[in-house]
Amino acid sequence: MLKNWKPGFLHIIVLITILQLLVTLLTDGFALSFDEAMWQYIGRNWFRNGLVPYTGGVDNKSPLIFAVFGLSDKLFGVNYWFGRVLGALVQSVGIYYLYRLARHIAGEQAGTLAISFYGLSLLWHGTGGRYVSFTETYGMVFIIIAVYKFITAQSKKNIFISGIMAGIGLAFRLSAIWGIIAISCALLRKNRVNLPIFLTGMFVSIVLFVAIGFFAGIDIHSMITNGLVDNFGSGSATDRSLLWKMVNFSDKFFYSELILFYPFVLGYFFIKKKIDLFGLWLILQFIGINIVGTYGTLHMRELLPAMSLMSALCVTHLVNEYKLPAKPLIVIVWLVFFPKLLEPLLNIQKLIAGNKEQINTACIAPYDKPDEGSRKRLGWWIRNNTAPQDMVYVAGFGAQVQAYSERVSPTIYFNVTQTQLAKERFYSDMHKNKPVMILVPLFAEYRNFVGQDMRQFVDELVAKDYYLDRCMYNYNIYRIRK
Repeated sequence: MLKNWKPGFLHIIVLITILQLLVTLLTDGFALSFDEAMWQYIGRNWFRNGLVPYTGGVDNKSPLIFAVFGLSDKLFGVNYWFGRVLGALVQSVGIYYLYRLARHIAGEQAGTLAISFYGLSLLWHGTGGRYVSFTETYGMVFIIIAVYKFITAQSKKNIFISGIMAGIGLAFRLSAIWGIIAISCALLRKNRVNLPIFLTGMFVSIVLFVAIGFFAGIDIHSMITNGLVDNFGSGSATDRSLLWKMVNFSDKFFYSELILFYPFVLGYFFIKKKIDLFGLWLILQFIGINIVGTYGTLHMRELLPAMSLMSALCVTHLVNEYKLPAKPLIVIVWLVFFPKLLEPLLNIQKLIAGNKEQINTACIAPYDKPDEGSRKRLGWWIRNNTAPQDMVYVAGFGAQVQAYSERVSPTIYFNVTQTQLAKERFYSDMHKNKPVMILVPLFAEYRNFVGQDMRQFVDELVAKDYYLDRCMYNYNIYRIRK
């Protein structure tokens, strides 16, 4: 019986989901990542303290991701696993629909190849494999479903549903617009009468999203300002030199696992001899990544659905055209695309053996940046040494310390944002709300990436109203003078 058994698509999806959970949960420190900590802090302020996004904390993301982490905190307190488990399950839905899409176009082998290419590449270090809880996951899944509903549409109802899915993807992440444009162009080519139906479905989703935000008390103008407008220009996350962008472009596109896709993608264009929906989707996503220009590993994930589909259809064409054996090719794909699992394996070993590493809280030159586990422990120390109503400010990029402290920051810009708008609000908040504790980093990241004007403001504040209580994990900890 076992000799005749062969894995089906559900077995492959379950295996990839298990691998994803290993990669995302078995990380050093077993702590919230930097971005997750920001969203957890904002979500916690929202669900626990009634401070809605952009009032209880600012980041350039959708309120939907703050709600995910707010729910996580509401159910389980400060934790790193809920968002990742949920993200892994949502991602598996996207893998399933990618399988159905490829199978609809070219059969079962194409579907199996698509989920192999896609599922394995999602686990790579070069595509942010451990960060499955991020907005890219949700935006991609809904766009994949939108593309599937469009490709398989037998009625105007399916086109409308495609638009609804696309709108939800856009509500999670603005970069979903590139998939939306690709579908719209395909509709113009195929049946332009259906384009208004697709756009109406998308409009319904966006209106519902805005209405829910409005009734939740979220200021729509603040959401647009912080989610879009204030992310470009001097001091923003996209304010990088041309040299920096060239180096990071090269690293992400030529010195990462992404190059494994290139022969298949080129083969697909050669076979098709035209730019179809998937080709246009990929090109638009590539343009979008370059417009933003920060070249984060997670941005590379947004190329994977189109690249995986194109690769699967290319290989399927070669199998059918040249009568190549499919099973050995699928095995080769798994061998070549399989992720490196060194970090989770080492952390499994630590869990089994017990972590006997001595924790050093001292401040010792050259003042290395504390790892995620140390930042978590520092947050716990603050929580245990302050009252629940006390305000605490962590200078620099201290979102993880802030989140684990479970204390509210005196400023909505609890994490460094250096646009002119952000700095003015930061100075105003800090003057109005004096925290009982201020933490100032000693490590180089603070000096190198936080402007002198903001550092000087904090230094003058602690010199005037605070005394040095102690130093822990390379942070000077100041308490307010009574």
